[in-house]
Parts: sequence; C-alpha cells; structure tokens
Amino acid sequence: MSLFDWFADRRKTAPVVRNAQEVNEDDGLWSKCPECGLVVYRKDLLANASVCKGCGHHHRIDSEERIALIADPGSFEALDSDLAPTDPLAFKDRRSYADRIRDSQRSTGLRDAVITGLCRVDGLPLALGVMDFRFMGGSMGSVVGEKLARLIEEATARRYPVLIVCASGGARMQEGMLSLMQMAKISGALQRHQEAELLYVPLLTHPTTGGVTASFAMLGDLILAEPKALIGFAGRRVIEQTLREKLPDGFQTAEYLQAKGFVDAIVPRTSFRSTFASLLRMHGVREAVVA
Repeated sequence: MSLFDWFADRRKTAPVVRNAQEVNEDDGLWSKCPECGLVVYRKDLLANASVCKGCGHHHRIDSEERIALIADPGSFEALDSDLAPTDPLAFKDRRSYADRIRDSQRSTGLRDAVITGLCRVDGLPLALGVMDFRFMGGSMGSVVGEKLARLIEEATARRYPVLIVCASGGARMQEGMLSLMQMAKISGALQRHQEAELLYVPLLTHPTTGGVTASFAMLGDLILAEPKALIGFAGRRVIEQTLREKLPDGFQTAEYLQAKGFVDAIVPRTSFRSTFASLLRMHGVREAVVA
C-alpha cells in the first residue's frame, strides 16, 4: 500500500471527533462569534441586536429583524409587497434564473431582495427600504429598483425623509441592462427628493458593493455605516490586479471610508434608532401619524 492510499484509507475510516466545547448551531440555541469566538445563547444575541458583546462584531441580520430594530413597534406599513421578478432574458447559466428566483422566494419568504414601507421612528415619520442579502445576495434587479423608486416618490409626495438600508452584492446580472437601468431610475427619484429639500440617508451594512454603491448608496445627505462593514465597488483582488499594487490594510471597510470622507458616521446597531431619531429632529422632521 502506498503512502497516499494509507492516508486515503485513514480519511475514510477515522471517526469524527467533536470537541466537547464545540457549538452545534443547528439546534438554534447557540451562536458563536466568527471574530472573537464568544459563545452565547442565541436569544441573548438577538436581545443585543445581534451584536457580539465580546468584540462588537455585527452579525448579519435579515430584513424583518432590521425593520424591528428601526421602526416603532407596529408602525411599519409595507408598500408594493405584491411586486415579483420575472425572467425577461430567459437567462440560464448552471441553473435557470427562474429556478433561482423560486428557490430564494421559498427559502426567505420574500418576493425579492428589498422590503419597502412607511413607519415611525420614535414617533417621527419615515419612508424605509431594507435590502435583504439572503435573497440572491441582495442583488438589485428590476423589482428592487422599482420598489425603491416608488418608495422615494411616495416619500417626496408626503414630505417624509427616506432611509435605505443597503446590503447587496450589486446589480443582478441575470437581468442584464434592465438591472443597470435601476441605478439611474433610483438616482433620478432621489434627485427630485433632494430638490424638494427633503432628507435622504443610506445606511451601509455588510456588504454594500457594486452598482448599489455606484448609485443610491453614495447619494445621501448623510451617509451612515455599521462598524467594519465592507463597502466598495469592485473586489479587492480585482482592484489589486488592475492597479498592480497592494492595497492598504482595512481597505473598503467602513472605518477606512470614514477616514477618507466617504462615510459621515459609523453608528453601532445597538444605538441606531436613538441616533437616527436625533438626526431626524436636527433636520426638522416633526412627529406625525403615518396614514
């Protein structure tokens, strides 16, 4: 028997030994921080807005959790929840786009990668859009663009401020040019919102990249970010290969972008609602009942 065959047999027959301290997250009771390794009850992590008490790492959360953290309880009213994507290009790579849509809808319970609606934050009116990375990496297709554009237009008509929580890998390649058009459509709606002298704030979460960064994620009156969020257009490796030079440590993190002037403030998730409500009041937003 060769040495290679001996190792192959060992891999087949050796028993799998689990560390007694290893966390089984499949039971839904525990969560282990990927940064510091702290193990906590999942309910305790959720009670702290899914932020690690050991190191401050912000775990990824879904759109439903995000809305609960931002909006006053019971105040969120969804808009355009019936919009769903189609397959205009009959796109297919290893799998068809139609199958990918169905799988994402089944696994997330969402129709597409964004939820939009009207709510209150500490009694203040707000038009809120929340992207969900679980749905095809939060990619921006026609439905995401249409829902956000409609949200902004509704906010302009009501004279509400707008908050968009960004979490995306960029434009959705399976819809081709139709995805790229959403960048201009949303930007146009934001321009009209600005001309009405109304506030728009994007919150950049991990990750915010591609066509989202190249459009509405960077068009805010104030640009906020969560700690250590990855923010950029192209990936680090692509940039390094293009420039043929090594990029600095921490490049494309929220902290690096704040130091370079691209991000105005980094706001921890645990204090976001109170901080954002203060910003709304500073900009003249007054309490009102959402119709």
